[in-house]
Amino acid sequence: MRNKNIVALVGFGFFTPIVAFAQEAEAVAPISGADTGWLLISTALVLLMTPALAFFYGGLVRSKNALNTMMMSFVALGVSGTLWAIAGYSIAFGGGNAWFGDFSMAFLSGIGLDANGSIPDLLFVGFQGTFAIITAALISGAVVERMRFTPYILFIGLWGLIVYAPICHWVWGGGWLGSLGALDFAGGAVVHVNAGIAAVIAAKVLGPRKDYGREALLPHNVPFVLLGAGLLWFGWFGFNGGSALAADGIAALALVNTLLAPAAGVFVWTLLDHFTTGKITAVGIATGIVVGLVAITPAAGFVSPIGALILGAIGVIPSYFIIKWRTKTSLDDSLDVFAAHGMGGIMGALLTGMLAAPAFTANDPGLFFTGNFGQLGIQALSIGAVAVYSGVLTYIILKVVGLITKLRAESSDEGIGMDLVAHGEEAYATGEGAVLLNKNEAPAHVNGL
Repeated sequence: MRNKNIVALVGFGFFTPIVAFAQEAEAVAPISGADTGWLLISTALVLLMTPALAFFYGGLVRSKNALNTMMMSFVALGVSGTLWAIAGYSIAFGGGNAWFGDFSMAFLSGIGLDANGSIPDLLFVGFQGTFAIITAALISGAVVERMRFTPYILFIGLWGLIVYAPICHWVWGGGWLGSLGALDFAGGAVVHVNAGIAAVIAAKVLGPRKDYGREALLPHNVPFVLLGAGLLWFGWFGFNGGSALAADGIAALALVNTLLAPAAGVFVWTLLDHFTTGKITAVGIATGIVVGLVAITPAAGFVSPIGALILGAIGVIPSYFIIKWRTKTSLDDSLDVFAAHGMGGIMGALLTGMLAAPAFTANDPGLFFTGNFGQLGIQALSIGAVAVYSGVLTYIILKVVGLITKLRAESSDEGIGMDLVAHGEEAYATGEGAVLLNKNEAPAHVNGL
């Protein structure tokens, strides 16, 4: 994502009305109506991705956990969104140093309608906030059907401030990876590698579901999965296209690449399904869409449309086989967050270092165009740095939260389902809730009162 420095008002405006007027004009002039309009739309599109993720994840779990799974995405809207305004934005985009921002903009201090590049400063805060929200929500796919809701809320709140915001600063906020020249147009490392690694650690810390490996844990609503994938693709046009921070040719390039890479990913995923199992599944198509979207994210504004097709086609292959392999192991990354987002982000970041085109980048970094391995090395370094930091800090945060409150539901609660246990509600009213829960503990509407 191209960082836009805030335009500062300098001069002696308060000495004379004439100079003050000139300064006011200088503050207003850089703001572009077209750019602002596109970022307003993009911010709304990215926000839509979190409810879309709720449907995607919610359809993949068993019916007794559908509501709880969807709630894990929806609660991130409140928790991560609020904390982003309180401190996250300042940590990510404050001056600070190469590793960490500062708290100069805590509680949005000093944030107003002055220009941040060609858009209002406040709009940039909102656009970036939608990224912080969905990144935290992504992790939930690894811990569904067994993590208690209260510690989950505490975890994503701390994780957003301690893990996401500093990594965002490294790449987009003037930090060390951005200074090295790491290319991450819309969040391959910042969002997807970060969340994917955190998901693996969370899955290992919690351990597998009680029925994992003993019975088939099948999706309860495949149409929900398809709906979620479709809405994610729709929202991703804002995710990638909006990251140009302008209504310009790069935004158009990113948008078209966001169409083509997932299309190629679905095509290859379909072929892999056909030749390995003989059946082309709806869940497979939906997963291919998501992995293709993840893979193009770091490259969206740096590669040509043909490069996007190549990237999407190649980028989904490791994810496909990791999902096949993971189901045979003890790692219960319930909804394959690492395979889809972690590995998709890794492949996207590496392929960016290979396919970045001279026409769209300042320093001609692409290996295929220059024969220079330097950018590929920087991309690999960014992946490794994000993976190590996210992995270690995620583990520490989970352990600390575990000292405060138990992370995992009781085995009996898993059997009942997290919908009733955590929320006293059912995704689908079966009438069994009143039997499974003590009437005094359930909300009135659950007991039919």
